[in-house]
Amino acid sequence: MKKITLLVILISSAAISFAQPPAGGGFQRRTPAERAAVIHQKLDSAFKLEAVKLTMIDTALTVLYRKQDARMQEVRDMMMNGGGSMDREALREEMQKWNGAQEEILKAVLTAEQFTIWKDQILPSMRPARPAGAGGGGGGNWRGGGN
Repeated sequence: MKKITLLVILISSAAISFAQPPAGGGFQRRTPAERAAVIHQKLDSAFKLEAVKLTMIDTALTVLYRKQDARMQEVRDMMMNGGGSMDREALREEMQKWNGAQEEILKAVLTAEQFTIWKDQILPSMRPARPAGAGGGGGGNWRGGGN
């Protein structure tokens, strides 16, 4: 009986350890093509765009995302090779430029009404949800009321 109990405990422990995510959280960034495909699917389901327009968007976004990934790899390499860290504000500004470029690509193909729907409704739904208690900028107890 003791052997069976010990065996069950060992098997349970092994199963639990294999169920844990790998080190680093298990997050793997999507490829440029995968990121473009997500936007393709959202635009197609929302607006039923012509195939030519979708292909134009796919191509332009894939090129943009490849450039963005190459730049982010440069920053990671610089940090890993002891080059220090990039200024947070400079990195934030650079990310805003990439986001602006994505907007320009979509503006060139979508109508003004479609772009407004994209920006106000679809894009916010694609952002990952923040975990509870992970508010940014401090002041986590602020509720928006003026006391």
